[in-house]
Amino acid sequence: MTQRPIARGPNAGLMRRTSARRRATRSAAAVATGLALALLSGGCGRSDRAQQGGRPPVPVRVGTVVRKTVPVGFRAIGHIEPIQTVAVRARIGGELQRVFFAEGATVRAGSPLFAIDPRPFRAALAQSQAELARNEALLAKAEADIARYASLVKQDYVTKEQFDQINADAAALRAAVAADRASVETARLNLDYCTISAPVTGRTGALNVKVGNLVKANDDLPLVTINQIRPINASFSVPAQLLPEVIARRDAGIRVVAAVPGGPTPAAEGTLSFVDNAVDTATGTILLKATFANEDERLWPGEFVDLEVILGEEPDRVVCPAAAVQTGQQGQYVFVARDDRTVELRPVRVNRLDEQEAVIDEGLEAGETVVTDGQLRLVPGAAIEVGSPEAAAR
Repeated sequence: MTQRPIARGPNAGLMRRTSARRRATRSAAAVATGLALALLSGGCGRSDRAQQGGRPPVPVRVGTVVRKTVPVGFRAIGHIEPIQTVAVRARIGGELQRVFFAEGATVRAGSPLFAIDPRPFRAALAQSQAELARNEALLAKAEADIARYASLVKQDYVTKEQFDQINADAAALRAAVAADRASVETARLNLDYCTISAPVTGRTGALNVKVGNLVKANDDLPLVTINQIRPINASFSVPAQLLPEVIARRDAGIRVVAAVPGGPTPAAEGTLSFVDNAVDTATGTILLKATFANEDERLWPGEFVDLEVILGEEPDRVVCPAAAVQTGQQGQYVFVARDDRTVELRPVRVNRLDEQEAVIDEGLEAGETVVTDGQLRLVPGAAIEVGSPEAAAR
């Protein structure tokens, strides 16, 4: 080891102090460098751990897998139409004197709707009755003449020709009396027609003629239109391939559930009531109708409704929310939420699926929790943070 020469002379003390300061400076620099390396090493370690396991959890919504009885059937879009639509018209002409209902009100069959000025028809009835009375009196005299002349003609006091004329006059009077009776009945009917009654129970539409106006008999413009909406029909078409199953189950009764899209009211239940007698060759569909009691009038003529035709039921099926089912390159799958707040990608086999729920054949068990929203940010094993859960299949 090479030894450094010891400094001697008048500057030796100064040189020793300078050398000591240099050694102290180098030691401090070494300590600082060591601390920096240690801090850097520790920071890198924390960064690596953050990158590996410290990702923030993905916010998701979840639903529950259940086992329940599910309906078997199909869905269709239909429109509501009244059982009957009656355009009320006047059978006679005259001045409209009174309206007995409010526009849009419900009326019962037989209740009065309109009153037309009856005075001209009362006069016509009285005239017809007078004509009838006159001809009945003439007929009575003619029949008395026949009885009186019948014995005289046998004694040759009256010629046969005269007697025949008396019989002919009596026959003509009988015909006149019959015609007068028909005229009286016609006049009485016209008088009755001055009051127009509701032909069916239903809800009225807009009033087309106001009080004081003249109405015409059988005018093209009806006075009002009445729709019978309790009960009410829903008309819809389905592919002809479904017809055999519909026919096979029709006698047992087929339930139909109708819901107005986006409507606040609950669905209405009815029964299939009509199957058309021919398939539409242009569309390959068959026309069906379902009847609903509609006591609360939640279904309205002209509305479009979502219909579910229930052909039967399947018990003990595994059902999950439809939003949980995703489709990838390998088929359909769901993300199952585990107890440690991570997710597992699970392939599933779906039997059928609609807007609300999916019937699962394989891949899920009742009681498991599946992700229904937020799947795009998930990978297998990712941490999750559950928000407000969606309603499970009901």
